[in-house]
Amino acid sequence: MGRRVDRINSLLRQQLSELVQLELKDPRLSALVTITRVQISSDLQTAKVFVSVLGDQEERDDVLKVMTSARGFLRHALRDRLDLRFVPDLLFISDTSIEEGTRVLDLMNRVAPPPPPKPS
Repeated sequence: MGRRVDRINSLLRQQLSELVQLELKDPRLSALVTITRVQISSDLQTAKVFVSVLGDQEERDDVLKVMTSARGFLRHALRDRLDLRFVPDLLFISDTSIEEGTRVLDLMNRVAPPPPPKPS
């Protein structure tokens, strides 16, 4: 990706994170919702927004529903905050990479050899 696309991805991630934390008022949104990354299409028309939620599958589904229903509000707020000719359509995708990483670390800790005993 080019530098411009990378800058737009970073800017969208930052602004969406602020909007979710400060502007969205929905009881289904927990405090542990994180926008992990944004990936805008090459034509700048669509942005995939990867959302990480610390919780079970039901909580993740609820957060994605809230985010999808707030898509219009978020696009309008981004239009006010950003100096872009066109604000992309937002597609929200669950990002489970943090949970997968935690699971892999746990598995590695289970198979790691025990530390050698300390000499007395």
